[in-house]
Amino acid sequence: QVQLVESGGGLVQAGGSLRLSCAVSERTSSSYTMGWFRQAPGKEREFVSAIRRSEDSTDYADSVKGRFTISRDNAKNTVYLQMNSLKPDNTAVYYCAAGLSWWNIRNQANYDYWGQGTQVTVSS
Repeated sequence: QVQLVESGGGLVQAGGSLRLSCAVSERTSSSYTMGWFRQAPGKEREFVSAIRRSEDSTDYADSVKGRFTISRDNAKNTVYLQMNSLKPDNTAVYYCAAGLSWWNIRNQANYDYWGQGTQVTVSS
């Protein structure tokens, strides 16, 4: 059973930055596509970003493109989400997920393992 543990959430003012981390329990984590999703109050969980096992293959939701950067350190079994120029509507619980699919990585159904989430709150 792969376990994912997110960290790095918190309270930040609009325009600020946060870096989320997702520690993966398995040594073969480099085999997984890793994704970040978020769920705001009263809304469905949505795709934010993903990185395939090939580190230069990434994808971003249009709403975060140019502000968020996903990366992975396979030696540390950790995935990061650097979030810059944060906005109040970025407030949500952010979830890390792992899956073996190469295709359709925006689809939550293609992820087999999920973390518990970390709260990000952006104040105006």
